[in-house]
Amino acid sequence: MTTHENYIKRCLEIAKNGLGSTRPNPMVGAVIVYMDSIIGEGFTSEYGGHHAEVNAINSVKDKTLLAKGTLYVTLEPCSHFGKTPPCSDLIIAHKIPNVVIGCVDDNPEVSGKGIAKLEASGCHVIVGVLEEACKNHHKRFFTYHNKKRPYIILKWAETADGFMAPIHKDEKKPVWITNNYSRQLVHKWRAEEQAILVGTNTVIEDNPSLTVRDWTGHNPIRVVLDKNLKLGKDYKVFDNEAETIVLSSKLEARSMKNIEERQMTEVGRCNNCNLEFIDWNLKNSIAKQIVATLYKRNINSVIIEGGAKMLQTFIDENLWDEARVFKGLVEFDEGVKAPKLKGRLISETRILDDKLKILRP
Repeated sequence: MTTHENYIKRCLEIAKNGLGSTRPNPMVGAVIVYMDSIIGEGFTSEYGGHHAEVNAINSVKDKTLLAKGTLYVTLEPCSHFGKTPPCSDLIIAHKIPNVVIGCVDDNPEVSGKGIAKLEASGCHVIVGVLEEACKNHHKRFFTYHNKKRPYIILKWAETADGFMAPIHKDEKKPVWITNNYSRQLVHKWRAEEQAILVGTNTVIEDNPSLTVRDWTGHNPIRVVLDKNLKLGKDYKVFDNEAETIVLSSKLEARSMKNIEERQMTEVGRCNNCNLEFIDWNLKNSIAKQIVATLYKRNINSVIIEGGAKMLQTFIDENLWDEARVFKGLVEFDEGVKAPKLKGRLISETRILDDKLKILRP
């Protein structure tokens, strides 16, 4: 591995500190090097805060060294005004002579412009170091801008004999297939993604919270497909612990009891809570409508934890980027069959007796 690759690798390592908090911004990592020593590091702050390059520059104690050093960064520095000033302007202001970039930013507001601005100032720029690793790291950001939809993760657990759920349950709560460590990992994943999606039947049968109770981090936005407004206010998804979006085709019937009880306003928001109802039609692809709705709300990633029918819908419409499939030791003999999925196996690991497969299209 070359010197440039080593420092970009370090950028990738520290960039992961922003996972789950920078969204919808990319989680960028930056390192500043002088005389083969790291003198500054930074990663993207929570949304609205400083970008990685700014944090790295601010961390350097002796600012005179910046004019003799090299800045390494996973993604092209921005050149436009958003919630913060352009990072490229700050790099130029400090006269940093060398910038090494992992990959170009595909955002049309930035793409190539940050590099051009740096080069025009006399900065020596190298692009494409560990490029594939950097693109994979920024997969949520790139999917959002290139495909105009969130990065979609399918997640389910199935028994050793291929079932997701039993036919009958004594209580309206989950029947666990995996162990506690696997379930904690799922909560970690939730903290890393911007939204989580389930359908009406999952809420009725399991009454899930869809939060990060067993992990430290931000709760994802809960998205519930409740096309016929079957769900009453007592389900946990309406407990105000996290922002919740309900997708329905029945909102015109505003006299319905469950909407009245949530005190709907004319704009479709519940008074004094994190709840929003969105009216839509069911004439077109449900999966495409869902991702289009999330895209309009600047949501760049979603975990689909719905039932087999919802998961299969996204699979059949080829609307997925990654599948995380647990297989436990439990057997049901009969029940709801797990989705059928063909994909490229990325990894297979064990969590005690559970197996976890990661697949991509």
